[in-house]
Amino acid sequence: MTSLSNVASVTSTIGLYLTSRSSGPFGPSCRSFRLRLQRTVLGPPCGTPSHLPASPRHYGCRPMVGSTVPSVTGIDADAVTAWLRDHDPTARPPFRFELIAGGHSNLTYKVTDVRDTAYALRRPPLGHVLATAHDMGREYKIVAALGPTKVPVAPLIGLCTDDAVNGSPFYVMRFVEGVVLRNRHVAHTWPVAVRSAASNALIDTLADIHEVDVDAIGLGDLGRKDGYIARQLKRWRMQFHDSKTREIPAIDEVHELLVAHIPDQQGSGIVHGDYRLDNCIFDEHGAVLAVLDWELCTLGDVLADLAQLLVYWGEATDDQFALDSPPSAEAGFSTRAELVARYAARSRRDLSQLDYYMAFASWKVACILEGVYSRYVAGAMGDRAAGQDISTFIRRVDHLASRAVSIARTL
Repeated sequence: MTSLSNVASVTSTIGLYLTSRSSGPFGPSCRSFRLRLQRTVLGPPCGTPSHLPASPRHYGCRPMVGSTVPSVTGIDADAVTAWLRDHDPTARPPFRFELIAGGHSNLTYKVTDVRDTAYALRRPPLGHVLATAHDMGREYKIVAALGPTKVPVAPLIGLCTDDAVNGSPFYVMRFVEGVVLRNRHVAHTWPVAVRSAASNALIDTLADIHEVDVDAIGLGDLGRKDGYIARQLKRWRMQFHDSKTREIPAIDEVHELLVAHIPDQQGSGIVHGDYRLDNCIFDEHGAVLAVLDWELCTLGDVLADLAQLLVYWGEATDDQFALDSPPSAEAGFSTRAELVARYAARSRRDLSQLDYYMAFASWKVACILEGVYSRYVAGAMGDRAAGQDISTFIRRVDHLASRAVSIARTL
């Protein structure tokens, strides 16, 4: 496993790797998957001291220790101040701007006025970016549409599409104060009963997301509703073969088995695309206050969401984790079997073919991690590779590929 002391310099690895691919499977149609995966696998944020867990209280994305930027990089303070005053007359400038999540994914700033009223501002990364990969309007539309539903999201203030204000579009929402379970260190601070409550709340919220009537809330045109798994299989196989540095026969075998056994899609719903514990904010009792990071959201086969959550959901008895330091490995969190049972009862969906989706999700994550490994081998990570145990990627990829093939052969 990657140690916490290694995490600081590798958290942006996957983002860098995927950002470099501006066409093909990581072009505009892939939205910002290339950029969000920098946080998916490797745990705590860049800048977190190796001997301390990051603070558990913040808005959503991992905060970077010491990331208050005096020059307010990425923010035109005067222009944003004027815009925010126009959109929230209760705001009282001057504002303090603090970068709490950055890198190659969308940047998130905490904005605080003189009365300590806090907001969260989201904008694309600095420099040249693909508009479709960082579509602020699309992300805003999703959160706005979900606002009146049972799905908990941060209350919105407004969207700015005028590049003249801050150099790129951005949107602002209320800052949601709570706990984000990004690793076992944070989870360990919670009572066991709260961990259990958080498990239930997480899976109930996922079921609520999947039950949303997208046409009724104006999201029916968010993406193509059918053929989700087939498109994903094509995309990730292409990515794997474009970047591989070694032969992994299981990847091709699983791909062929998955293509041959694609289940009939049970309708279409919202697929969050990156749903897991550390993309939610919880209160002290384990209730979900807000679901974060809707960059990857699309329409399609919602059981892919459930399966990916289960792949990321580590248990204490696992011999290998897909993520570094998964909070769910602490005592008190539900098992994967318990999550499945609760989702089935809550959603009333037919889960008889869940094994297929588990094979697919394991295969997909293996393809992603192998791509990161290939960048290290090619020397494309520069100084970021210093001191990194890249064998971690090999172990995780091989474990996931082995899991995928063992399931796929039973389909």
